[in-house]
Amino acid sequence: MKVKVKAPAKINLSLDVLRRRPDGYHDVSMVMQAVSLYDYVTVETTDTKGIEILCDYPDVPCDKRNIVYKCAEAFFNYTKTENRGIKITIEKNIPTQAGLAGGSADGAAVIVALNKIFSTYLKEDELCEIGAKIGADIPFCIVGGTKLASGTGTDLKNMISMPRCNIVICKPDFSVSTAEAYSRIDSANLSHPEFTSEMVKAIYARDIYMVTTSMLNDFEIALDLDGINDIKRIMLKNKALGACMSGSGSAVFAVFNNLKKAEKCMKQLFENYNKVFLCEPLKSGCEVID
Repeated sequence: MKVKVKAPAKINLSLDVLRRRPDGYHDVSMVMQAVSLYDYVTVETTDTKGIEILCDYPDVPCDKRNIVYKCAEAFFNYTKTENRGIKITIEKNIPTQAGLAGGSADGAAVIVALNKIFSTYLKEDELCEIGAKIGADIPFCIVGGTKLASGTGTDLKNMISMPRCNIVICKPDFSVSTAEAYSRIDSANLSHPEFTSEMVKAIYARDIYMVTTSMLNDFEIALDLDGINDIKRIMLKNKALGACMSGSGSAVFAVFNNLKKAEKCMKQLFENYNKVFLCEPLKSGCEVID
Protein backbone atom coordinates (compact mmCIF):
# COMPACT_ATOMS: atom_id res chain seq x y z
CA MET A 1 0.00 0.00 0.00
CA LYS A 2 1.16 3.54 -0.76
CA VAL A 3 0.02 6.84 0.78
CA LYS A 4 1.13 10.36 -0.19
CA VAL A 5 0.82 13.25 2.26
CA LYS A 6 1.05 16.99 1.65
CA ALA A 7 3.01 18.51 4.55
CA PRO A 8 2.84 22.31 5.00
CA ALA A 9 5.48 24.56 6.52
CA LYS A 10 4.79 26.82 9.50
CA ILE A 11 5.66 30.36 10.46
CA ASN A 12 5.61 31.96 13.89
CA LEU A 13 3.44 35.07 13.93
CA SER A 14 4.74 35.70 17.43
CA LEU A 15 7.32 33.89 19.56
CA ASP A 16 7.97 34.72 23.21
CA VAL A 17 10.59 32.62 25.00
CA LEU A 18 9.45 32.83 28.61
CA ARG A 19 11.94 30.91 30.71
CA ARG A 20 14.44 28.06 30.83
CA ARG A 21 13.00 25.02 32.55
CA PRO A 22 14.79 22.76 35.07
CA ASP A 23 14.83 19.99 32.42
CA GLY A 24 16.85 22.23 30.08
CA TYR A 25 13.96 22.97 27.70
CA HIS A 26 12.25 26.36 27.45
CA ASP A 27 8.68 27.46 28.03
CA VAL A 28 7.36 29.46 25.10
CA SER A 29 4.22 31.32 24.10
CA MET A 30 3.59 31.72 20.40
CA VAL A 31 1.06 31.84 17.62
CA MET A 32 1.87 29.35 14.89
CA GLN A 33 0.46 29.46 11.36
CA ALA A 34 0.51 26.80 8.64
CA VAL A 35 1.30 28.12 5.15
CA SER A 36 0.98 26.76 1.62
CA LEU A 37 4.64 25.80 1.15
CA TYR A 38 4.70 22.02 1.05
CA ASP A 39 6.90 18.97 1.26
CA TYR A 40 5.38 15.81 -0.18
CA VAL A 41 5.99 12.58 1.71
CA THR A 42 5.13 9.17 0.25
CA VAL A 43 5.10 6.11 2.50
CA GLU A 44 4.71 2.63 1.07
CA THR A 45 4.92 -0.87 2.47
CA THR A 46 7.76 -3.17 1.40
CA ASP A 47 9.06 -6.58 2.40
CA THR A 48 12.42 -5.33 3.71
CA LYS A 49 11.47 -5.41 7.42
CA GLY A 50 13.18 -2.06 7.83
CA ILE A 51 12.73 1.68 7.29
CA GLU A 52 14.15 2.99 4.01
CA ILE A 53 14.38 6.74 3.38
CA LEU A 54 14.86 8.45 0.02
CA CYS A 55 15.43 12.20 -0.34
CA ASP A 56 17.42 14.09 -2.96
CA TYR A 57 17.64 17.34 -0.94
CA PRO A 58 21.25 18.17 0.06
CA ASP A 59 22.26 17.62 3.69
CA VAL A 60 19.15 15.61 4.59
CA PRO A 61 20.29 12.33 6.20
CA CYS A 62 18.57 9.19 4.93
CA ASP A 63 19.18 7.05 8.00
CA LYS A 64 18.26 6.87 11.69
CA ARG A 65 19.21 10.52 12.17
CA ASN A 66 16.25 11.67 10.09
CA ILE A 67 13.22 12.73 12.07
CA VAL A 68 10.95 10.67 9.79
CA TYR A 69 12.78 7.50 10.88
CA LYS A 70 12.24 8.40 14.54
CA CYS A 71 8.57 9.18 13.92
CA ALA A 72 8.03 5.86 12.15
CA GLU A 73 9.64 3.98 15.03
CA ALA A 74 7.54 5.94 17.55
CA PHE A 75 4.36 5.07 15.62
CA PHE A 76 5.13 1.35 15.56
CA ASN A 77 6.02 1.37 19.27
CA TYR A 78 2.88 3.31 20.24
CA THR A 79 0.48 1.19 18.23
CA LYS A 80 2.39 -2.08 18.80
CA THR A 81 2.17 -2.63 15.04
CA GLU A 82 4.71 -4.90 13.38
CA ASN A 83 6.84 -3.16 10.77
CA ARG A 84 7.27 -5.57 7.90
CA GLY A 85 9.05 -2.89 5.93
CA ILE A 86 8.32 0.66 4.76
CA LYS A 87 9.89 3.09 2.29
CA ILE A 88 9.62 6.84 2.87
CA THR A 89 10.22 9.17 -0.07
CA ILE A 90 10.55 12.89 0.69
CA GLU A 91 10.02 15.53 -2.00
CA LYS A 92 11.58 18.53 -0.29
CA ASN A 93 10.49 22.09 -0.98
CA ILE A 94 10.65 23.57 2.52
CA PRO A 95 14.19 24.81 3.21
CA THR A 96 16.07 23.11 6.03
CA GLN A 97 17.41 24.94 9.11
CA ALA A 98 15.06 27.80 8.35
CA GLY A 99 12.64 27.94 11.29
CA LEU A 100 9.86 26.66 9.02
CA ALA A 101 9.51 23.19 10.63
CA GLY A 102 10.35 21.36 7.41
CA GLY A 103 11.71 18.30 9.20
CA SER A 104 8.85 18.29 11.68
CA ALA A 105 6.34 18.53 8.82
CA ASP A 106 7.91 15.45 7.22
CA GLY A 107 7.79 13.56 10.51
CA ALA A 108 4.17 14.55 11.01
CA ALA A 109 3.36 13.36 7.48
CA VAL A 110 4.84 9.95 8.21
CA ILE A 111 2.71 9.53 11.34
CA VAL A 112 -0.42 10.52 9.40
CA ALA A 113 0.48 8.19 6.52
CA LEU A 114 1.18 5.19 8.75
CA ASN A 115 -2.13 5.70 10.57
CA LYS A 116 -3.84 5.43 7.18
CA ILE A 117 -1.77 2.51 5.86
CA PHE A 118 -2.19 0.33 8.94
CA SER A 119 -5.82 1.34 9.64
CA THR A 120 -5.03 2.11 13.27
CA TYR A 121 -7.73 4.82 13.38
CA LEU A 122 -5.83 6.95 15.88
CA LYS A 123 -7.48 10.25 16.74
CA GLU A 124 -5.71 13.54 16.13
CA ASP A 125 -4.69 13.94 19.77
CA GLU A 126 -3.11 10.46 19.71
CA LEU A 127 -1.16 11.31 16.57
CA CYS A 128 0.04 14.46 18.31
CA GLU A 129 1.03 12.45 21.39
CA ILE A 130 3.29 10.30 19.21
CA GLY A 131 4.79 13.33 17.52
CA ALA A 132 5.43 15.26 20.74
CA LYS A 133 7.83 12.53 21.86
CA ILE A 134 10.04 13.28 18.85
CA GLY A 135 9.81 17.03 18.29
CA ALA A 136 7.97 20.04 19.74
CA ASP A 137 6.73 21.29 16.35
CA ILE A 138 5.33 17.95 15.16
CA PRO A 139 1.91 18.16 16.87
CA PHE A 140 1.31 21.54 15.24
CA CYS A 141 2.41 20.21 11.86
CA ILE A 142 -0.16 17.43 12.18
CA VAL A 143 -3.08 19.77 12.94
CA GLY A 144 -1.97 23.01 11.22
CA GLY A 145 -4.18 26.08 10.91
CA THR A 146 -3.73 28.91 13.40
CA LYS A 147 -2.83 27.81 16.93
CA LEU A 148 -1.75 29.28 20.23
CA ALA A 149 1.16 27.17 21.51
CA SER A 150 2.50 27.06 25.05
CA GLY A 151 4.66 24.85 27.28
CA THR A 152 7.53 23.62 25.11
CA GLY A 153 5.33 24.31 22.09
CA THR A 154 3.32 21.09 22.20
CA ASP A 155 0.31 22.45 24.12
CA LEU A 156 -1.97 23.76 21.38
CA LYS A 157 -5.19 25.75 21.59
CA ASN A 158 -7.52 26.32 18.66
CA MET A 159 -7.96 29.82 17.33
CA ILE A 160 -9.98 31.35 14.54
CA SER A 161 -8.14 31.51 11.24
CA MET A 162 -5.62 34.20 10.39
CA PRO A 163 -7.09 36.82 8.02
CA ARG A 164 -6.53 36.13 4.32
CA CYS A 165 -3.31 37.61 2.98
CA ASN A 166 -0.26 36.92 0.84
CA ILE A 167 2.94 35.78 2.52
CA VAL A 168 6.44 35.99 1.03
CA ILE A 169 9.11 33.79 2.61
CA CYS A 170 12.85 34.23 1.99
CA LYS A 171 15.58 31.89 3.26
CA PRO A 172 19.09 33.39 3.12
CA ASP A 173 22.17 31.30 2.36
CA PHE A 174 23.12 31.00 6.02
CA SER A 175 21.38 28.90 8.65
CA VAL A 176 20.95 29.23 12.41
CA SER A 177 21.61 26.51 14.97
CA THR A 178 18.56 26.14 17.23
CA ALA A 179 20.85 25.28 20.17
CA GLU A 180 22.91 28.43 19.55
CA ALA A 181 19.73 30.50 19.23
CA TYR A 182 18.49 29.34 22.64
CA SER A 183 21.94 29.96 24.12
CA ARG A 184 21.80 33.55 22.87
CA ILE A 185 18.29 33.91 24.32
CA ASP A 186 19.52 32.73 27.73
CA SER A 187 22.37 35.23 27.77
CA ALA A 188 20.40 38.14 26.28
CA ASN A 189 18.14 38.63 29.32
CA LEU A 190 15.34 40.02 27.16
CA SER A 191 12.69 42.10 28.86
CA HIS A 192 9.56 43.25 27.06
CA PRO A 193 5.79 42.73 27.29
CA GLU A 194 4.54 39.45 25.81
CA PHE A 195 3.59 40.02 22.20
CA THR A 196 1.73 36.72 21.84
CA SER A 197 -1.21 38.05 23.86
CA GLU A 198 -1.37 41.02 21.47
CA MET A 199 -1.23 38.67 18.48
CA VAL A 200 -4.15 36.65 19.85
CA LYS A 201 -6.20 39.85 20.16
CA ALA A 202 -5.25 40.81 16.60
CA ILE A 203 -6.27 37.44 15.17
CA TYR A 204 -9.65 37.57 16.92
CA ALA A 205 -10.14 41.14 15.74
CA ARG A 206 -9.60 39.79 12.20
CA ASP A 207 -7.45 42.86 11.56
CA ILE A 208 -4.47 42.13 9.30
CA TYR A 209 -2.92 45.51 10.12
CA MET A 210 -3.10 44.76 13.83
CA VAL A 211 -1.62 41.31 13.15
CA THR A 212 1.39 42.74 11.35
CA THR A 213 2.12 45.31 14.06
CA SER A 214 1.99 42.55 16.69
CA MET A 215 4.61 40.31 15.03
CA LEU A 216 7.68 39.77 17.20
CA ASN A 217 10.22 36.96 17.61
CA ASP A 218 12.54 36.80 20.63
CA PHE A 219 15.11 34.85 18.62
CA GLU A 220 15.30 37.64 16.06
CA ILE A 221 15.93 40.17 18.82
CA ALA A 222 18.57 38.04 20.57
CA LEU A 223 20.44 37.09 17.38
CA ASP A 224 20.22 40.51 15.68
CA LEU A 225 21.64 39.22 12.39
CA ASP A 226 22.51 41.67 9.62
CA GLY A 227 21.36 39.14 7.00
CA ILE A 228 17.89 39.03 8.51
CA ASN A 229 17.65 42.80 8.67
CA ASP A 230 18.75 43.07 5.01
CA ILE A 231 15.86 40.88 3.90
CA LYS A 232 13.37 42.75 6.06
CA ARG A 233 14.45 46.06 4.57
CA ILE A 234 13.73 44.79 1.05
CA MET A 235 10.33 43.45 2.13
CA LEU A 236 9.29 46.64 3.89
CA LYS A 237 10.57 48.77 1.01
CA ASN A 238 8.19 46.79 -1.21
CA LYS A 239 5.20 47.74 0.96
CA ALA A 240 4.97 44.68 3.20
CA LEU A 241 2.60 45.35 6.09
CA GLY A 242 5.13 43.68 8.38
CA ALA A 243 8.10 41.30 8.33
CA CYS A 244 9.55 38.93 10.91
CA MET A 245 11.95 36.02 11.29
CA SER A 246 10.30 32.59 11.76
CA GLY A 247 11.26 30.26 14.58
CA SER A 248 14.96 30.23 15.39
CA GLY A 249 15.68 31.33 11.80
CA SER A 250 16.96 31.95 9.35
CA ALA A 251 13.89 32.33 7.09
CA VAL A 252 12.07 35.66 7.09
CA PHE A 253 8.43 36.17 6.13
CA ALA A 254 6.47 39.24 5.10
CA VAL A 255 2.72 39.79 5.05
CA PHE A 256 0.99 41.62 2.18
CA ASN A 257 -2.63 42.52 1.54
CA ASN A 258 -1.97 42.91 -2.19
CA LEU A 259 -0.79 40.11 -4.49
CA LYS A 260 0.94 42.41 -6.97
CA LYS A 261 3.01 43.97 -4.20
CA ALA A 262 3.95 40.50 -2.95
CA GLU A 263 5.01 39.42 -6.43
CA LYS A 264 7.06 42.59 -6.89
CA CYS A 265 8.79 41.91 -3.58
CA MET A 266 9.56 38.34 -4.67
CA LYS A 267 11.08 39.58 -7.91
CA GLN A 268 13.43 41.89 -6.05
CA LEU A 269 14.38 39.26 -3.49
CA PHE A 270 15.26 36.82 -6.27
CA GLU A 271 17.98 39.25 -7.36
CA ASN A 272 19.97 38.30 -4.24
CA TYR A 273 18.42 35.12 -2.84
CA ASN A 274 17.63 31.70 -4.32
CA LYS A 275 14.97 30.49 -1.89
CA VAL A 276 11.96 32.77 -2.14
CA PHE A 277 8.36 31.55 -1.89
CA LEU A 278 4.86 33.00 -2.21
CA CYS A 279 2.16 31.38 -0.09
CA GLU A 280 -0.95 32.00 1.97
CA PRO A 281 -2.31 30.95 5.38
CA LEU A 282 -3.85 27.48 5.69
CA LYS A 283 -6.63 26.20 7.92
CA SER A 284 -5.25 22.65 8.17
CA GLY A 285 -2.05 20.63 8.57
CA CYS A 286 -0.85 17.39 6.97
CA GLU A 287 -3.29 16.04 4.41
CA VAL A 288 -3.46 12.65 2.69
CA ILE A 289 -3.72 13.35 -1.04
CA ASP A 290 -3.16 9.94 -2.62
